Amino acid sequence: MKKFIPKFIFQIYHYLWALIGAVIYGFPTRKLVVIGVTGTNGKSTVVHLISEILEKTPRPAQGRVASFSSVRFKIGEKEWKNMLKMTMPGRMKIQKFLRQAVKTGCKYAVLEITSEGIKQYRHKFIDFDGAVFTNLTKEHIEAHKGFENYRKAKGKLFQVLEKSKKKNKFVVLNADDKHSEYFSKLAGNVKKYYYSLKDLEKINLQISLPGEFNKYNALAAFCTGLALGIEKDKILEVLKNAKGVPGRMELVIEKPFRVFVDYAHTPDALEKVYNTLGKELICVFGSCGGGRDKWRRPEMGKIADNYCKEIILTNEDPYDENPLTILDEIESGFSKFQISNFKFQKILDRREAINKALSSAQNNDTVIITGKGCEPWMCVAHGKKIPWDDREIVKEEYKKIYEQGF
Repeated sequence: MKKFIPKFIFQIYHYLWALIGAVIYGFPTRKLVVIGVTGTNGKSTVVHLISEILEKTPRPAQGRVASFSSVRFKIGEKEWKNMLKMTMPGRMKIQKFLRQAVKTGCKYAVLEITSEGIKQYRHKFIDFDGAVFTNLTKEHIEAHKGFENYRKAKGKLFQVLEKSKKKNKFVVLNADDKHSEYFSKLAGNVKKYYYSLKDLEKINLQISLPGEFNKYNALAAFCTGLALGIEKDKILEVLKNAKGVPGRMELVIEKPFRVFVDYAHTPDALEKVYNTLGKELICVFGSCGGGRDKWRRPEMGKIADNYCKEIILTNEDPYDENPLTILDEIESGFSKFQISNFKFQKILDRREAINKALSSAQNNDTVIITGKGCEPWMCVAHGKKIPWDDREIVKEEYKKIYEQGF
C-alpha cells in the first residue's frame, strides 16, 4: 500500500488514531507526571532506573509508577514482558495503558520513546513533563532516509514538551554527546539538567552495573530524580543497589567461563559492550532487522574483528531477507583472516551457534551473545515469529553440553 498511497495519507491516519485513542481513554496523561526517554542506546535501562528511583524514594507527588520499554510493561506492582517486538505500542494501546495507570493510582509514567514511534505519531496527545536524552548515533538511517531525519524525529519529543501546558517541565541532556545542544534548543526555555562523566566523583555516584555506558545511564536517571524534587542522597542510595535490566549485559553463566547476553544491535552499542568485557572474546551475533540499516553490517564486522578471537555469525531477525546475504555483508568488515588463530564460522541456526560457542569456550573465557537480549521472538520469512530468549537457550545448551560429558 505504501507504494501507491501518498505519504500524507498515512500521516493523517496515524495522527487520527492517536487523537481517537486519547479521546476514548480520556486524555489520561493530564493526570500523570510523564517522562519520555529517547536516544539511540540506553533507553530501556534509563527507564528502569528512573522507575526504581520513583518507586523507592519519598517524593513530592506520592503514588504508584507506570513504565514501558522494549523489555517490559509495569503498572504499580504488576509487571509483564513486552511481547510486541516493538518498543512503543500502537497509539490506542499506549492510551489504554496510560488510562489503566491512572485507574490503578499511578502518579508517574516513564516511557521509552523511539524515532519510529514518533514517526507514526505514537507520542501525540501525551502531555510530557520531562524528556531525557541518552545519546545519538546512527540507527534507522534507511527508514528515516538519512541521519538528519532520524535526529529530527527524536527532536520532536522536545518540541512537544516545549509546547506542553504542564508546569515544572524539564529536560535531561547528556553533555558529553555533541547533539545535546540541538535538543536543548528545541526545548526552548524549559528547565535543563546536564550530566557528564565528569560529575561522577563530584556527586559520589556508585553503581554495580558494568560498563561506562551504564554510568551514563545512571547519571541520566540521577538528574531526572533531581528534576522531580527527590533528595540527592535518596537517589544515590537507590542507584547504588539497582539491579540491571533483563537481557542487558546479563551474566547468564558465571563458571567455568562467563556467558553474557546483551541487546546491542548497533555498531556503537556493540563496541561499548565489547570494550567493557575486554579483548579475546568468543562472540555470537548477526545483524538485527533484515531489509534495513544494511550500512551497519560491515561496521559491526570491523568491531568484532578488533575484539573477538572467535566469531560465530548467525541468524537474527532476518525477516524476508536472505540470512546468508546478511552474514556475508557482516563478514565483509573482517580483516584478520590471515591470522592463524582467528576462528570464524557462519551457523544460521542460532541455537546451534550458541551451542558451538559454549562448546569451544575454555576456563576463564568470555562468551558474549548480542543482538536480541531477552527478546521473546525471532522474526523470519513470511511473517513467522519463532518463540525465543537467548538467555534460556544458553542455559539449555549449556546443560546439554555438560550432560554429554563436556
